[in-house]
Amino acid sequence: MKMLSLSTTRTSGQGPACCYLYLLFKPTVNNSQIIKILFKPTILSPGKMEVSWESTVADSINAVYLLFSAYLVFVMQLGFAMLCAGSVRAKNAMNIMLTNVVDAVVGSLSYYLFGFAFAFGEGPNSNPFIGTQYFALKDIPSVSYDYSFFLYQWAFAIAVAGITSGSIAERTQFSAYLVFSFFLTGFVYPIVAHWVWSSSGWLSPSSSSLLFGSGAIDFAGSGVVHLVGAIAGLWGAFIEGPRVGRFDAFGKPVPMRGHNATLVVLGTFLLWFGWFGFNPGSFNKILVPYPNTTNQGNWTAVGRTAVTTTLAGSTAGIVTLFGRRMLVGHWDALDVCNGLLGGFVAITSGCSVVEPWAAIICGFVAAWVLIGLNILALKLNYDDPLEAAQLHGGCGAWGLIFTGLFAKEEFLIQAYDSGLDGVHRSYGLLLGGGWGLIGAQFVELFVILGWVSITMGPLFYVLHGLRVLRISADEEVAGLDISSHGGYAYNAHEEETAPRFYGDYMRMQIN
Repeated sequence: MKMLSLSTTRTSGQGPACCYLYLLFKPTVNNSQIIKILFKPTILSPGKMEVSWESTVADSINAVYLLFSAYLVFVMQLGFAMLCAGSVRAKNAMNIMLTNVVDAVVGSLSYYLFGFAFAFGEGPNSNPFIGTQYFALKDIPSVSYDYSFFLYQWAFAIAVAGITSGSIAERTQFSAYLVFSFFLTGFVYPIVAHWVWSSSGWLSPSSSSLLFGSGAIDFAGSGVVHLVGAIAGLWGAFIEGPRVGRFDAFGKPVPMRGHNATLVVLGTFLLWFGWFGFNPGSFNKILVPYPNTTNQGNWTAVGRTAVTTTLAGSTAGIVTLFGRRMLVGHWDALDVCNGLLGGFVAITSGCSVVEPWAAIICGFVAAWVLIGLNILALKLNYDDPLEAAQLHGGCGAWGLIFTGLFAKEEFLIQAYDSGLDGVHRSYGLLLGGGWGLIGAQFVELFVILGWVSITMGPLFYVLHGLRVLRISADEEVAGLDISSHGGYAYNAHEEETAPRFYGDYMRMQIN
């Protein structure tokens, strides 16, 4: 399609923009020609170079791409909210919806004040463990970061707290959510992000001193995001114990299915949509040409990343569908949704550095990891209403290992070195890349387990000791909506014997 009208509306202030838009839509101009024009420098004098107007256009397109990706990731909060609401009983729907809102608003403040600085602060006192600059966004924008990058990383940070909230749903005091959400997004998660994603982090594949000559490859956060949130939720659920009535006197599980499969399916599709910002968006820039190619750049890798994401999730969904059919004897929509998400979680680490066929293997194994961990959780009397620890933890751990097995060197160089010639990296063990990458992947896995355990575990124990973690049995049986939030999420409540209004609940407590 040609935009001929644009080429005829040139003015002194708008001419260049019109020309570049015309080139973008002109079928006879290939990508490499456009990129050469966009990155054309303007020479002022020997030894001096000014950023050209064309480069400013490229920067603007990259900023728009990153902002759009941030908006997609933020849509995942709505997906989490719908998924959580549908997965709990009706008497707790308002509570879980509110906790999702709280995760976002509290996480926003904590990440603004401390989190971003701990994760990406790289001042003169930078070190491999923690960032030391950009508190409350001081000195932003800088040479390295701008506001769009902060927004994108913020969307990741609040997702971590949402994972943890699902594990401790239906039995946790609201004040406890405020405390752990602030601590998790402001301190615990940013430290891990610094290790892996900051150029000065000790696990970073962009560090000047690569661990095992490789660094850990966790492109969009199977470990940094999902495993961190899962381990935090695991400790919370373990310390609180199972919900009232979840297991009988003999330790056998009693079904407590969510009240609305429609919301679960809606939430799953919203999360799927948001994952196209989560994984492909992690390139941060789309207009990055690869040297010595005529038509390849980050735009190529972005498309491939979206494909691997889709294939892994879809494979995990279909395997879960038939796997659970063999185990329980019927087709279960809720299990398929969780299986689909498990595939997405697993591919998140290596989405940009593996072939599409490898993504199918990733999804296949992720489905069985989730099924197996759910069976183990019931045998251990572990209660996680959303299977968050099993899904995000188990599949996130598998995703890290999978990347160490199947990462392709060519794609690694594209993702982390902009496709430069003469660069060599340790790649997947099963592709002949040696033990360096897989070793770094296991190191990341174990240090996340240790770090989150020594920070979030004691926090939950302290909250439990102060009696501000778990609600009373009476409040839990009545439901958090009526006992903590003044009424139910729905006007017509299914449990006719339960109190309809907050006043009814208070009179029951007095009597």
